[in-house]
Amino acid sequence: MYDYWLGGKDNYAADRKAAEQIVEISHGWIRHDARLNRAFLGRAVRTMAAAGVRQFLDLGSGLPTKENVHEVARGVDPGARVVYVDYDPIVTAHGQALLARSEGVGFVQADVREPEAILAHETVKELIDFSRPVGLLAVAVLHFVSDEEDPWSILERLRSPLVSGSFLAVSHLEKDSYPKIIDQSKEVYKTTSSGFAVRDRDEIGRMFEGFELLSPGLTHPAKWRPDDPIETAETFARLVGVGVMP
Repeated sequence: MYDYWLGGKDNYAADRKAAEQIVEISHGWIRHDARLNRAFLGRAVRTMAAAGVRQFLDLGSGLPTKENVHEVARGVDPGARVVYVDYDPIVTAHGQALLARSEGVGFVQADVREPEAILAHETVKELIDFSRPVGLLAVAVLHFVSDEEDPWSILERLRSPLVSGSFLAVSHLEKDSYPKIIDQSKEVYKTTSSGFAVRDRDEIGRMFEGFELLSPGLTHPAKWRPDDPIETAETFARLVGVGVMP
């Protein structure tokens, strides 16, 4: 669905059907939001790379799409390493095929709700050296984790092997904007492989426990360190932030 909103071609009929329903519900805002969110991801990766991070773990990455993490990171250092993680076996197979010729890049089938399995995966251990800083990316994924599944505990467990100088980027749906659109979108997502949970600013902020938020803190994607003056109209109920481990 995300790839479809970005104008990509790596998506399926079921994705397109549900994605178009969200487009209608959001009056087209979701396409704009997806582009702003993707641009935030790129800026976050470049910020981490500029600080010396050369390895990235991208949780819930979905299908490889425009401006992939390894492409952005390697724009700073061609030797940067990236592991993409997604729980969908079809997405994983397609991602592995697309990235087969990319040395230093891996695609792992694993569930973000099982952090120990991610950290123990052979590809992760091969490509990620946890004795050095890591860029942990949780962009547009944690709102698919319910409160009962405890996204805060998941991040705490993923944070445990990280060293000083590591970073965390989070992009998350925020509950206080557009409640009617959010409720209608939840109904659409019930027809897909996962529902989603929206959270308030404080709940999203708690995800950065153990990290120091970089300026400008939690904000809308367009307002997080924009490269150029870009449209800063309210987006589709999303907050983003980047933190560094002291």
